[in-house]
Amino acid sequence: MGRSELVLMTDHSSTEGSREALAAAVLRLTGRAPVLLDARHFMSGGPAGPAGGGRVRGAGGGITLEVPAEGLAVPARAVLLYEIPPHRREELADCQRALREHGVRSLGTDVDGWRAASDKRLTVEALTRHGVRQMPTVTLSRPTAAEAAEVFERLGGDVWARPAVGMGGQDVFHVTTREQLAEAAECYARAGADWLLARDARNFTADGRRHQYRVTVLDGRALRAVEHVQDDPDEPCNLARGAVSTPLSSAELPAGLAELAVAATGAVGLPFAAVDLAAESGGVVFEVNVHPAFGSPGALEAVAVPYVAAHLDPADRSPFRSANMT
Repeated sequence: MGRSELVLMTDHSSTEGSREALAAAVLRLTGRAPVLLDARHFMSGGPAGPAGGGRVRGAGGGITLEVPAEGLAVPARAVLLYEIPPHRREELADCQRALREHGVRSLGTDVDGWRAASDKRLTVEALTRHGVRQMPTVTLSRPTAAEAAEVFERLGGDVWARPAVGMGGQDVFHVTTREQLAEAAECYARAGADWLLARDARNFTADGRRHQYRVTVLDGRALRAVEHVQDDPDEPCNLARGAVSTPLSSAELPAGLAELAVAATGAVGLPFAAVDLAAESGGVVFEVNVHPAFGSPGALEAVAVPYVAAHLDPADRSPFRSANMT
């Protein structure tokens, strides 16, 4: 068995840039670039097909990640699983289970945790079960117009509709009229998607813009906080939908939000996640993100480096780190 490598497994069709940030963090910490593997090879029905797709093999007390279609066999000592779109995560579950079974160092092998955060219906259930504050939310599955209207009115007629599985604020709507409700319902019906309605948190700045916070949590502590501000109060506070992100110091984060983010991460069962939440309405969680992107200023140093470090043991650190990180 050859030299064991630190492997970075991501969906190579993604263009969000997390792969590049994580590779830079690995190089900074270890002095060596990670081996890059396309996670799609390890998904059920991956690009090479089930017969020629990726495999996790136990070997000599460790593992080898194999992609026969590309002639690859990589001995791995740690695996960073990242940048997997929510609708493909279920397809990676067998690979995650195999990595966990073989004791590979990875923060990404908890299938149940990934599922609980990726499926917002399960997120709502987990937060409710653990007493983590959130806005009143109802899950809908192909409702009639009357059923959707009843929930809309019960939640106060000012709600946010979102798909059960989604990313980047896509197909998320601020709904304040029956007409908007019908349009949202039609959108989800076309996609065959279950969806949720949640009461609006009234999370406005003094000048009327939407704002919320994202707190990234690793092993029970808040790593970093940012504020997202959205000029359009009817658009979600996602960077992909035009929001602006500003890093905050711990003193600038409203009291209690760091603790709320830690509680939400624990509720879904993840060691690492980014939690979107608001200080208004008593402090409430909107969602828990399995794979926060590293596109905002300072995220490489504040999040990517600690995330990679959590996969390493002291022997993985090279003199390169001591000489170049002060």
